[in-house]
Amino acid sequence: MEITFSSVLYTHPIKRTTTCNCSYSHAIPTHLPSSFYPSSPRLSVFPRSYNFIVNSSLRIRRLTAFSSSSRSNNDSPQELAVLLEVEGVLVDAYRSTNRQAFNEAFRKLGLDCANWTEPVYSDLVRKNAANEERMLIMYFNRIGWPTSLPTNEKESFIKSVLREKKKASDELMVSQSLPLRPGVEDFIDDAHNEGIPVVILTAYSKSGEEIARSIINKLGPERISKVKIVGNEETRQSLYSEFVRSQANQSGLEEELAKEAMKAASAEKQRIAKKVASALKLSVEINTTSSESLDKIICALRAGSELAGTPVSNCILVAGTQSGIDGAERIGMPRVVLRSSLTSRAEFPSANAIMDGFGVGGLTITKLRQKTWS
Repeated sequence: MEITFSSVLYTHPIKRTTTCNCSYSHAIPTHLPSSFYPSSPRLSVFPRSYNFIVNSSLRIRRLTAFSSSSRSNNDSPQELAVLLEVEGVLVDAYRSTNRQAFNEAFRKLGLDCANWTEPVYSDLVRKNAANEERMLIMYFNRIGWPTSLPTNEKESFIKSVLREKKKASDELMVSQSLPLRPGVEDFIDDAHNEGIPVVILTAYSKSGEEIARSIINKLGPERISKVKIVGNEETRQSLYSEFVRSQANQSGLEEELAKEAMKAASAEKQRIAKKVASALKLSVEINTTSSESLDKIICALRAGSELAGTPVSNCILVAGTQSGIDGAERIGMPRVVLRSSLTSRAEFPSANAIMDGFGVGGLTITKLRQKTWS
């Protein structure tokens, strides 16, 4: 499978003005809102010859039922299934909503002098490695900060802009104006026509499950009937999650303390990673996925495999995020990255393939069938 790369975003310099004469009248709030890993990459979700002890006869019956109900009529597993993330795969939300969300935040905060054109926005993204806080600081350093803003409140001001931007982004995500990525509908239709299960993952969506499901609705009722959706509830009801819960109930204090230590280490890792990336001013992919988040992703991926009735090693994750790639790698699930405007220059060394989109020259069902995953 060939690997393609997106063109570099064009950039233009930001013109400096002497000051920003717009007023900032909104009050700034004083308080801001602050296992089990199978080792074999060829291991199926729950093969018939599972080798762990199940303490309940009911669970044994459920496993037996799953083993038969998730197979085709000839009692053989599906040869291939596709799991799709939402952000970056169904939609390129960063390209379609991010700049507009900033401009909407400026408007709501009364910052009439602030408006990001496409060239200005691209320049800020490039020079600040898409770090939104640094983008805002650079922008206002150049055009001038609001005259009514005290110097010691700049940090709170930036946080308020980002908070309003998040609200605006969520609204744009669920609006009818947000387009699906070109070719994704044909990709789903082709998979359905060839009998390949398609599972869409909303359980660990960055925007939240509600927004992710609203994006899926853009596919329309007929196409939605061709796919399966794995959200938080589907993940919770999966056999794998049930097994994980049973193991957690048997764990002692020592294991719980170890988990807390891992969380603390992950938080420190994220802090250092952000500091290093800020100092270097580079666009780098640093894995800061917490152990708890990775557990959730793995549970969702395995639930998708269960729902498709396909062994993990025969499921292919089409991801737009590094965290999804990390989870799939842990369980031996093949993984393809679909680049978006946010990840156009990011590197994904653990991906089996990197594509720029769906369709001709990009990702197709034919290419997935032709590729032998190692």
